[in-house]
Amino acid sequence: MSTVKEIHDQAMALSASERASLAHNLILSLDDPSDFELSPAYETEIQRRFQKVREGTATGRSADEVFADIKAKYS
Repeated sequence: MSTVKEIHDQAMALSASERASLAHNLILSLDDPSDFELSPAYETEIQRRFQKVREGTATGRSADEVFADIKAKYS
């Protein structure tokens, strides 16, 4: 039987997209999967955003900017 370290080392040898898929499946295995069911529209949006990140075309905002917006909205 493989040790956790061996499994970790094997996982780290995977491509980034394979590791992301593995991580997603492992997280889902921790709880009841019905707690995480998403509509097809959400699944499509997640895949679209993931593809933009993978292609390097995604844009983001700094955490400071996001927190400032939240503070302004809810203070």
